Amino acid sequence: MKIFIVTDLEGISGIDSIEMMQTDSSHYDYCLQRLMIDTNAAVDGAFSGGANEVVVWDGHWKGTNFIQGMLDSRAVQTKDNFINSLNRSFNAIMFVGTHAMAGTINGFLDHTQNSGKWYNYYVNGRRTGEIGQWGIIAGYFHIPVIMVSGDQAACVEAKQFFGSVECAVVKYGIGRNKAALVNEEEAVEKIREAARKSLSLIGKIKAYKPIMPIEIKLELYRSDYCDELSIGQGVERMDARTVRKIANSGLEIFFR
Repeated sequence: MKIFIVTDLEGISGIDSIEMMQTDSSHYDYCLQRLMIDTNAAVDGAFSGGANEVVVWDGHWKGTNFIQGMLDSRAVQTKDNFINSLNRSFNAIMFVGTHAMAGTINGFLDHTQNSGKWYNYYVNGRRTGEIGQWGIIAGYFHIPVIMVSGDQAACVEAKQFFGSVECAVVKYGIGRNKAALVNEEEAVEKIREAARKSLSLIGKIKAYKPIMPIEIKLELYRSDYCDELSIGQGVERMDARTVRKIANSGLEIFFR
């Protein structure tokens, strides 16, 4: 079985404040170390569950967060973008270190793409965050989501979108910028076990596929952020802060 793993940073174990996430923080290197530890736990769990190939994509910010030499040697890191890295040879996908969508109460560092500009993102009228977006792209390739790790709010969101996926809660949001952590060793074991168990869902759980064509609407915080987007070529401006488009494929869900 061939598994794809997407990683983010906000939902990684051991990170409990917005200050730790600042790139100039004295704790930032520790955050990246925890990223590798959580990722390796998922990789190990996948192989323990029966995978014979695991590909990992660094999905936080510009994708330069992995510490070279720390990734489990059995896994392969793809340096291409998310869409180009996927194909129908993958049996399932896992999300490690996820966060909830913008506007989620007690979602640790909740946001959707750009925390300073994006307000609400809708797919067929349903408010959707990065978890759902990743699921839609995976669904285009008929790849089901089987496992998610992150804070409690992110795991609740994942179940709302994908159903009976395995989840590993590694922290609990206290407002937006603080979190109560699960013990780090316990958190890593939860990730490993969720990843291992999730492989039993392959063949039982369906890929996430919204009804096509899909209407996508994006509400931004300010009208000048709308000004920056490319209007035309299928993208229309609905009001000062909202744009809309119709997509015929899960690969067309983003605005540029």
